[in-house]
Amino acid sequence: QVQLVESGGGSVQAGGSLRLSCAASGDINSRAHMGWFRQGPGKEREGVASVNGNNGVTYYADSVKGRFTISQDKAKNTVYLQMAGLKPEDTAAYYCVADGWIPPSRWALPGTWANWGQGTQVTVSS
Repeated sequence: QVQLVESGGGSVQAGGSLRLSCAASGDINSRAHMGWFRQGPGKEREGVASVNGNNGVTYYADSVKGRFTISQDKAKNTVYLQMAGLKPEDTAAYYCVADGWIPPSRWALPGTWANWGQGTQVTVSS
């Protein structure tokens, strides 16, 4: 059993920055891989970024490359998503995800991940 609690969401103007945090607890073997998904209004849930906690390899959606950075503090059992250059189209509920192992080619598929947080809202105004 893994528990994921997101924080850091809020409202920001276009061009601004936010940092999301995800505090993880529970079975450490089930959260070796962690990541972030988002779901905007009227949109499907999409993968934003993920990190392999075993080797530090990261993955990003093309839409956020160069603007978002995923990082992990293992001592604090926390994963972060630093978001810069925010755009109105980044408006969404952001979800933290975790799993023991995922195939790298499928990191961006929601069905790949077993554990989900409750989500935190990010709203970007123009």
